[in-house]
Amino acid sequence: MKLHQGASIKMIKSELVLKIAEQNPHLYQRDVENIVNAILDTIGDALARGDRVELRGFGAFSVKKRDARTGRNPRTGETVSVSEKVIPVFKTGKEMRVRLNAMPAHPPMKVAARAR
Repeated sequence: MKLHQGASIKMIKSELVLKIAEQNPHLYQRDVENIVNAILDTIGDALARGDRVELRGFGAFSVKKRDARTGRNPRTGETVSVSEKVIPVFKTGKEMRVRLNAMPAHPPMKVAARAR
């Protein structure tokens, strides 16, 4: 996991593969990577078809349609037309919400004082 600005913790796919491989020493890392890729590809394919994917205890992935609208270029203030879009949406499952709300908050990161 990597620490980034704003004290958020991010796990990238390769770190997920390593963690799963460590927890399952009977599997080769390349096999774990193939499994993770297969899961993510299957979820992506289902969303591309407009299907909903529910992983009990974790959450549900779905797509939401955003209608076309008139927007504004923040630099120039000029109005621009924004086309219709389909966006992925994730909603946590009840078990995950309970688990997240039971966790203590992350302690604030110490920030080094700037030299003047």
